[in-house]
Amino acid sequence: MTQQEAYNQYLRSKVLTATPGELTLMLYDASIRFCNQAIKACEEGQIEETHNKIRRVEDIIIELQSTLNHKYAVAADFDNIYNYLRQRLRDANVKKDVEILQEINKHLHSVRDNWKEVMKKVAENPELAKAN
Repeated sequence: MTQQEAYNQYLRSKVLTATPGELTLMLYDASIRFCNQAIKACEEGQIEETHNKIRRVEDIIIELQSTLNHKYAVAADFDNIYNYLRQRLRDANVKKDVEILQEINKHLHSVRDNWKEVMKKVAENPELAKAN
């Protein structure tokens, strides 16, 4: 088994054994990674690579948006955030604008950090997960 095959097997195992909260965190991390790659490609004038990385971020945002449970009021807030991010991603893609991508990256970090804090609080008090 090559090193890449071993790593891929590890990633599959990690995804298959992750909790829903951990999967969401993985998606946030991946969106940040692809946004960073889009910024780098844009700075280097790599138009196609910039487009591809922006689309990866957008695909993740669409996935996060599709998993929202609208029986909770907070889902509407997340839906608004995701809609805003998707619009800004489209703007960044059309204009190939590094500043817009940096703004998106800042928002992604903020949402991811808040999600990590929620996961920490739920781990400390599992009853929070059972509310509602």
